[in-house]
Amino acid sequence: MAFYLALKEVWRNRGRFLLFSLVIALITTLVLFIAALAGGLATANRQFFDQLDADLLIYQENVDLQAASSRLGLSRLREVRRVDGVAAVGPIGFSAATIVFADRRDTIDVSLIGVEPGQPGDPALLAGPGLRDKRGNEVILDEALAAKAWIGLGEVISIKTIQGTEEEYFDLKVVGLTTERQYLFQPAIIVPMDTWDKIRPQAAGAGGGEVIANVFAVQLAAPQAIDQFANRLTSSVDGVETADKKAAILAIPGYTAQQSTLNTQQGFTLLIGVLVVGGFFQIQTLQKVPQIGMLKAIGSSNGVVGGAALLQIVVVTVIGVAIGGLGTLLLSLGLPAGIPILFSGPAVAGAITALLLIGPVGGLVSIRLAQKIEPLTAIGLIS
Repeated sequence: MAFYLALKEVWRNRGRFLLFSLVIALITTLVLFIAALAGGLATANRQFFDQLDADLLIYQENVDLQAASSRLGLSRLREVRRVDGVAAVGPIGFSAATIVFADRRDTIDVSLIGVEPGQPGDPALLAGPGLRDKRGNEVILDEALAAKAWIGLGEVISIKTIQGTEEEYFDLKVVGLTTERQYLFQPAIIVPMDTWDKIRPQAAGAGGGEVIANVFAVQLAAPQAIDQFANRLTSSVDGVETADKKAAILAIPGYTAQQSTLNTQQGFTLLIGVLVVGGFFQIQTLQKVPQIGMLKAIGSSNGVVGGAALLQIVVVTVIGVAIGGLGTLLLSLGLPAGIPILFSGPAVAGAITALLLIGPVGGLVSIRLAQKIEPLTAIGLIS
């Protein structure tokens, strides 16, 4: 009975209910785009660390886990290697560069990352032999960058960095392709550590001394004992602090604030959705007080009346979310490639679940209002 009443009213007033479904569709589109933007921005910030083959990262002490501020000499790398429980350790250096093209195409800004070949930090390859010479002018590109710039294996790319006050150009041979690895919103190019130290942006006359990395990536013999190892390491090696990958990601400048802001926006949008749904169905219920009273007067129970109201809310919400989801998909296909939007399965599923719940939650007031209507009062309103 409740099902029949709910669908009958929706069909008889389909124009009104469709318009409200479109309101829910707009809310759905906004929530899904905010979720996708949060995922895209997070990925653009953290992708390199996410794919790093390390259990632990080592930073210089008292730099708040900021890779750009951390300075670790390779002499300290030998101290870390001697600590019991270290399976492998590799230095990683971060800086910036620009790829330039002889045909005068637009330049591409990239993250220039130095690693030690064969050690943690050296990425798994999709194609190519990879880095073989610690001092070679070789480079590994992430696949998205290679596709965007039409660069293939064996080709030579030219990069530009600032040495002192002058622009310097260096030619690097592409020896490998790896999965997409963005760092601080820029695609990564990966070179041997000694080459990185030579070509990275630096002051005039710098270089010639000990190679300085930003962080060390450590693989442990017993990854499950990471806390015990971290304590052992900091007591054995002076001037360092450790972090797992999750802590390192949270320490990326602006990452936590950015995600908190977007999550707050998503939460407020859902709250607005609850209020809008609640207000619409409460007005609907007030307009139907005489009809609901008549139903009760002829024997309909509160369960039937409340069930019919709930089914209406669910039907309208499901239609709105379906329209909004389809509209979001179509809009995303037309977005420019540079917008950091990422529709991940868990994020989309979570957003859609929340959107499907805002209808029943927002409609609780109207359901309770329908159940409290007194038949005699409603009949009096009719007469």
